[in-house]
Amino acid sequence: MKHLRRAIRYFLARIAHLPGLRKLARGLAWMAEAGTAGYPTDIKRRLMILNMFSYLIIITTVIFAIQFSLTEGAEYRPLVLINLGIALLVAFVPFVHRFSEIAGGLLIVVTEYTALTGIAPYIGRDGGTPLLLIIGAAVPFFIFGLGRLKLAIAVVLGGLALHLFIWFSYPPSVAIIPPNPRVLNDLYTQAAITTFSFIAVTVWYAFRLVENAKTETDQLLRNILPDKIAERLKKEPETLIADNFESASILFSDISGFVPLARSLGAARVVDLLNTIVREFDALAAKHGVEKIKTIGDAYMAAAGIPETAPDHTERVARLGLDMISFMRRMREETGLDVSIRVGIASGPVMAGVIGTKKFSYDVWGDTVNLASRLESNSSPGYILICPACRKRLEHAFVFEDRGEIEIKGVGMQATYFVVGEKARPHSPDVADPISINPSSEARSQA
Repeated sequence: MKHLRRAIRYFLARIAHLPGLRKLARGLAWMAEAGTAGYPTDIKRRLMILNMFSYLIIITTVIFAIQFSLTEGAEYRPLVLINLGIALLVAFVPFVHRFSEIAGGLLIVVTEYTALTGIAPYIGRDGGTPLLLIIGAAVPFFIFGLGRLKLAIAVVLGGLALHLFIWFSYPPSVAIIPPNPRVLNDLYTQAAITTFSFIAVTVWYAFRLVENAKTETDQLLRNILPDKIAERLKKEPETLIADNFESASILFSDISGFVPLARSLGAARVVDLLNTIVREFDALAAKHGVEKIKTIGDAYMAAAGIPETAPDHTERVARLGLDMISFMRRMREETGLDVSIRVGIASGPVMAGVIGTKKFSYDVWGDTVNLASRLESNSSPGYILICPACRKRLEHAFVFEDRGEIEIKGVGMQATYFVVGEKARPHSPDVADPISINPSSEARSQA
């Protein structure tokens, strides 16, 4: 079975690159987009599906026309002409989009309702004509959208009225064409297939839109909020989310000399540079199990131990800081740009929660957060500056250098330390080499 699935995937991959199929795909895309240029994305998507519906109508009505033309008797010729007329008029749907977003839908509705009412006297209700009108119960909401609910409901009620009118007005006994059970059975079968297909596709598309919207909403929430917080917000959207954490670690980083660098690079290169840096920092945060909180300009804030507690939260942010500095060193070597970051880390109690109703965010507050920010501003390029609480939590696994006491706003004189790197660990196939930032004596003197 595994070999069969592999062979099928290989076959599909091969035929997907055939020139003929590529041309077919481009042709279908062009047909779907016909007449939709200039419309907003949501409307354009709906018009593209409407175009595909119109092509399906053309195909089915041509099949009906062929079916009638192959049936013996000159009395079936008007039905051939009516179905060809439907196909011809519906073919104009992509062209009338230029007049209005609802023009194509109205053309289909008027054409179908008029034609089906005209066909009914010839074959009676047993030919499946009333069945086709049931499509009008589902498709109008898709064609016109919920923004034109009154129009959609009017079309539905119009289809219901015509359905009942044809059912009671054209029993087999009054049909212009004498009833032929074989022909009527074939017509009803074709009408049933068409009706079920259109309704099934419409319902499938509606559910697909709902699922896509749900997926996009979930993805958006998870891009803004931690997964645990996003789930809480979805379950209880009106509930205030505010938590206290007895112990967590906060990391702040900032690109040193960013303002003069930005002036020299220009807007486009600055945005590209920041995007590259932040994307890498995001990947590193995910790697180490650290929660990104936010970016402000060239500053990056992250936390560990929230919203889910973790006994090794300080180790996580320390390893993240070391990797961030290593990445910036590599970028400096590869680009020749004078880019380096200062990092500050503090550990202690924090408060966290979701603030705002529009453009809301998950944020963190408390003395620990303020201390981490102050440590970052007092750090030096290529350094991680930490507080005594962090050192106590890291001393079993990391190497430090004494920075000495410094004056920290709001705290006073505070002993601080640089994280030099991780202590060497026993080598094994699953253990990587120890990490170290190896600060130079020149950098230490600047600090």
